[in-house]
Amino acid sequence: MASNGSCVWRTGSSHPPCAAAFKPLSQLVRLLHEISCEYGSLKYYALCGFGGILSCGITHTAVVPLDLVKCRLQVDPNKYKNIFKGFSITVKEDGVRGLAKGWAPTFIGYSMQGLCKFGFYEVFKNVYGDLLGEENSYLWRTSLYLAASASAEFFADIALSPMEACKVRIQTQPGYANTLREAFPKMHSEEGVWAFYKGVAPLWMRQIPYTMMKFACFERTVEALYKYVMPKPRNECSKSEQLVVTFVAGYIAGVFCAIVSHPADSVVSVLNKEKGSSAFQVLQRLGFVGVWKGLVARIIMIGTLTALQWFIYDSVKVYFRLPRPPPPEMPESLKKKLGLDQ
Repeated sequence: MASNGSCVWRTGSSHPPCAAAFKPLSQLVRLLHEISCEYGSLKYYALCGFGGILSCGITHTAVVPLDLVKCRLQVDPNKYKNIFKGFSITVKEDGVRGLAKGWAPTFIGYSMQGLCKFGFYEVFKNVYGDLLGEENSYLWRTSLYLAASASAEFFADIALSPMEACKVRIQTQPGYANTLREAFPKMHSEEGVWAFYKGVAPLWMRQIPYTMMKFACFERTVEALYKYVMPKPRNECSKSEQLVVTFVAGYIAGVFCAIVSHPADSVVSVLNKEKGSSAFQVLQRLGFVGVWKGLVARIIMIGTLTALQWFIYDSVKVYFRLPRPPPPEMPESLKKKLGLDQ
């Protein structure tokens, strides 16, 4: 049995009973034809993971120039000073092609992260929903989103860490390496396997709060938009209208994500540039003001990034006709207990 918000879906069933139990038979038949696989099946999770690969891999690679300037601003604020000066100095020193430095580890690393982030989120949301039961899944839905996303990101960061270390070294240490083919063996020969995982703890510090905010804020924002903004229920909206709601909710979530995760992001950028430093030492050296350098660039980048990621992920679900349940509603059993069924 699988839970989703107020809905409890049984594995082996291709549609949520709470959303469709009272639909006319013709609508139920149409709904079954619109869904390509069972909720909670291996195919469902695999396609969700594929959606995560596309959403994270494509979007992070697309903003490599902005990410490069942001990282350089974090590790050398005296030279780059602000985002505009960062772009001009980078182009002057490395040419326009220099803005694409680190694209390969970015694409590989964030594709692997997206696979785990979105795929495992669906798995953990299902598992934790089963443990809570239908009524508690609704009452504690924000906690459910937070727990599922945190669990997924724990594994996603382990997958991301090696490529993130290579990316930051290429982008922030001029002359060290220009490509992944150069950076990976050089880092391994100098520092061993530890070179690729010494930043995993700061990654958890940055990415787990970021992902918790990303998923919980997104889920609750979607719920609020359909409840207070959209003039009609979700099941009456067209697919394009639903995707617009997805994009708007994603951008709102992205702004909060950037703020929550930025201090740890600054630590990761400095840590992967330097040899022999610990996260605590870097944090002490940067100080309170230092960890917020590059925040404006990160808000622009992460806001756009998160909106596009959710848009691509939801588009993949639409394309492959995966189950997409409506925003959660209070179960009938809970309404009766609270005397709200009248």
